[in-house]
Parts: sequence; structure tokens; C-alpha cells
Amino acid sequence: MAESRREKIEKSDAEWRENLSPEEYRITREAGTERAFSHALAADKRAGTYHCVCCGEPLFHSTTKYDSGTGWPSFWASADEDAVSEKEDSSLFMRRTEVNCARCDAHLGHVFPDGPEPTGLRYCINGTSLELKTEDDESDGGIQSPDAA
Repeated sequence: MAESRREKIEKSDAEWRENLSPEEYRITREAGTERAFSHALAADKRAGTYHCVCCGEPLFHSTTKYDSGTGWPSFWASADEDAVSEKEDSSLFMRRTEVNCARCDAHLGHVFPDGPEPTGLRYCINGTSLELKTEDDESDGGIQSPDAA
């Protein structure tokens, strides 16, 4: 991945805890994982852009979302080449590639080389790390949570 041109957002642990729900904090700041099929965004088919729950950065577009059958929102490409960063993750006795928000380093999920064309990638992302801004929301500037729909 290319180095991000975005201005980095850095906050203290206390600031992140103040701005995020306990579950958002656990997943994005402590590299947690939600249960498969537990988040409404996994099955959400609305058109729009998925933003980082921590900093609001656009990360993925609904045009690259697909049903991977895994129970997590899956995408075959990020919003642009600088939207996410990747690093090796060897936790849980596996070698995987962790995906983070390039702007605030929030843990999003992992990327695997078993996705559809044209990229062959499967960005397997925790729904809790995302906020969907639908095309309808763009006219009023709001971010839509799946629970509000």
C-alpha cells in the first residue's frame, strides 16, 4: 500500500474511549473482532460509502461490496489506494494481513487473496468499525448507522 497523503489523527487512549462505544473501542483500538453475522452492515445492500467509525475517513464504496458468505462486510477494493493500510498479523497462530484506517490506525479487519475479480481480494471488515453514509445521507451530510434505518 502506498503511504497515506492524509493528515494522521492521533488521540490519547482516554480520548478514544470518550468518543467510542465500548464495542467500537474494543474492535478498533484493541484489534477485536465481532461475531460473524452479528452486525447489520454485513447484509446491508444500500448504496453509499463506508466511513471509519473513529475518524470519518471514507474507506470503502458499496459498489465494491459483495456477499462473501463469511458474516462480515466484504469488499474487493478500498475507496482509494490510500484509504487503508496493511500490516502482517501473526496472532491466533495464523499469518494474516491486518487492515487499518490509514488516517487514524483503527483496526478494521483483514484482507485475504480469495476475493472476486477484478482484484482477487476480500477485505473482511468488522461492521462495528464502519459507518455507512448512504447516497440519501450525502444530501444532508449525515452518517447513517444501520440501527437507525
